[in-house]
Amino acid sequence: MSFQLLATTSTAQAPPPPLPPSLAPRTHIPAHVYTHPAAILLELCTSVKELRQMLPVVIKNGLSNELLFQTKLVSLFSKYGSLNEAAKVFEPINPKQDALYHTMLKGHIHNSSLESSFSFYSRMRSDDVTPVVYNLTYLLKACADNSDIQKGKQIHAQLIVNGFSSDRFAMTSVVSLYAKCRLVEDAHKMFERMPERDIVSWNTVIAGFVQNGMPKRALELVLRMHRETSLRPDFVTVVSILPACAATGSLRIGKSVHGFVVRNGLESSVNVSTALVDMYAKCDSVDAAKVVFDKMDLRSVVSWNAMIDGYAQSGNSDEALMLFEKMLDEGLRPTNVTVMAALHACADSGSLERGRSVHELIDQLGLGSDVSVVNSLIAMYSKCKAVDVAAGLFETLPRKTLVTWNAMILGLAQNGQVMQALSLFCEMQVRNVKPDSFTLVSVATALSELSVLRQAKWIHGLAVRTCLDKNVFVMTALVDMYAKCGAVYTARRLFDAMDDRHVTTWNVMVDGYGTHGFGKEAVELFEDMRGSSVEPNGITFLCIISACSHSGFVERGQHYFNVMREEYGIRPSMDHYGAMVDLLGRAGRLNEAWDFINNMPVEPEINVFGAMLGACRIHKNIELGEKAADRLFELHPDDGGYHVLLANIYASASMWNKVAKVRTLMEKKGIRKTPGCSLVDLRNEVHSFYSGSTTHPQSKQIYAYLETLLEKIKVAGYTPVTDSFHDVEDDVQEQLVSTHSEKLAIAFSLLNTRPGTAIHIRKNLRVCSDCHTATKFISLVTQREIIVRDMHRFHHFKNGTCSCGDYW
Repeated sequence: MSFQLLATTSTAQAPPPPLPPSLAPRTHIPAHVYTHPAAILLELCTSVKELRQMLPVVIKNGLSNELLFQTKLVSLFSKYGSLNEAAKVFEPINPKQDALYHTMLKGHIHNSSLESSFSFYSRMRSDDVTPVVYNLTYLLKACADNSDIQKGKQIHAQLIVNGFSSDRFAMTSVVSLYAKCRLVEDAHKMFERMPERDIVSWNTVIAGFVQNGMPKRALELVLRMHRETSLRPDFVTVVSILPACAATGSLRIGKSVHGFVVRNGLESSVNVSTALVDMYAKCDSVDAAKVVFDKMDLRSVVSWNAMIDGYAQSGNSDEALMLFEKMLDEGLRPTNVTVMAALHACADSGSLERGRSVHELIDQLGLGSDVSVVNSLIAMYSKCKAVDVAAGLFETLPRKTLVTWNAMILGLAQNGQVMQALSLFCEMQVRNVKPDSFTLVSVATALSELSVLRQAKWIHGLAVRTCLDKNVFVMTALVDMYAKCGAVYTARRLFDAMDDRHVTTWNVMVDGYGTHGFGKEAVELFEDMRGSSVEPNGITFLCIISACSHSGFVERGQHYFNVMREEYGIRPSMDHYGAMVDLLGRAGRLNEAWDFINNMPVEPEINVFGAMLGACRIHKNIELGEKAADRLFELHPDDGGYHVLLANIYASASMWNKVAKVRTLMEKKGIRKTPGCSLVDLRNEVHSFYSGSTTHPQSKQIYAYLETLLEKIKVAGYTPVTDSFHDVEDDVQEQLVSTHSEKLAIAFSLLNTRPGTAIHIRKNLRVCSDCHTATKFISLVTQREIIVRDMHRFHHFKNGTCSCGDYW
């Protein structure tokens, strides 16, 4: 019986001649076959092109019927991906040695589909070829790489049937299969059943736990290996365990691993050093990460990515972008991971110009079709207040993932386009895109801004129906949402019902109490947190200091500021300094607040002077107000809000000439005062009211009812506060304050709701003193609870009093 090899060649070379009839392979191979030049040439072969050039030599010397050459040809054709040519050598051989089957099976596994490999394995068994252990381990690896657990289980059964269930190498492959197919508990069971384990076995199950999101289990296994065996961790162990330290924030263990790396001379490995950089960065030790990074003699793109992303994730946006630019200067080609980290940094810093530069680079690199990169672009443009550009990218992206929808919904919510965010969520459901926890968090964030309790209950119900009501992030978002929709007691009930609470969960509940003016409850909850296993972070302290500020707990707030630094080692951010100025300023301790600013170890920024100016407005301090305003105008000359605050300070002191100067300056700069707007949700519709507006369909009824209502509260003791007007008759002054947006919104709500129903109002500015006083009297004469959310906090008006105690 003969065979013919039809090898493909270039046009410059004639195809090799057909091989002569094959003789039965000899059981004894003469010594000259091993030393023949053709055998040596085959050993030196480096490509399929060279292999095809050697064929004529093999055929000419009558070596094509030798088992050595047949096996070598099958092996080389398989190695270089030419499985068809390997088969043309293999098929005519008769009888075939088992080694040829093993070689062909390996070729199928490496160069063909899983189905083709299984088909050849079935043929091999039908030809009575007994498998060897590496046949099955190769098949297991192929099943693992294809995540085909069903076929993998079949091969596992074959291992048992063929007596390899005690083979350490084979069972390690089984462990790897189950781990890669996300059945890590089954992988662990197989590991436990192994009679003997080497370091490879331990590494396999450790890596399996890490890759399946169970880093704590991985760390436990490493400790167990140390206790129960004499095995020493190797390079693979280190590279597997450092990501587990990063995922769990186990800096102490990470440092121990680093010490092991140094003692054993492993720090020269790029992969080990990169894993160390990533571990330190994710454990909030970005400075230590940079030390490791700087010491690296050789850095891969992954090393740069880890350091850039470490800076971006830790909020060091400028350092991240500087390192990104340095990477480009060194001629390294960024990957999709690199540009996504750079976009994250641009988003956090609000640097739209830099973000656009990265976008241009993405197009040059040909990464514009990468959906993950586009998702990052959508997030970046949204955070940089260019949500229209983000929406354009979203619309033109042909293949939207769930992450894409989530990024766009969150982007719209973050930019105040709440109704558009909810509309997009509805469209997502129409298209049968199943929401995940991040989707619900994004929608809850949007509803938090809208502050509509009815919608809050709807998304809560959806969370229950989709079985996401046990997810800690979803529940945290719901707690925050209810608090921001005025239902702080409902928020607390959800908080108490949670089995697992993240530090953010505690933060949003403390903040919820603070914004509602429930300082005592905020302090009690914060103390409960300090006694729990969850450690407060910088945001926690910002929330509790702000809560103390809203309730006038000055000494308590100062105490927590010191505790943050001295007991927890948290370095104050600019937001913490701003909160401290607000704490002192609201309490009327303006000189103390100004001294605090002057003694800050860092240069004060806008929020610090903004808090000072707001306090000067409350307490009518012209001197310090002017100083704060001067610094604000240097830092942000075009912000109309600060100009208005200064003008109000002057107006309160009847310094009308200075009021006129500020207003003239605003006109020259084209700065306009933000108009006051109040929102009411009624019967699935949001109604907007502006001061003095008459565009609402019920305007006549609203104004008529409001006039009657104002007469009633005057009888009860209300006197209009009109000190912000000049050169206007008294009756006109009264008319101007009586048509503020929140009064119109309250009148509308009273007209269109049943007696006893609580009224919810959302205002875009701080509640003015006249409206605050009027609303207290309205709650008294109508016996209605009125909940007003302004730009800073909640006011609960009931029976003639406000929850803020007139301290806001």
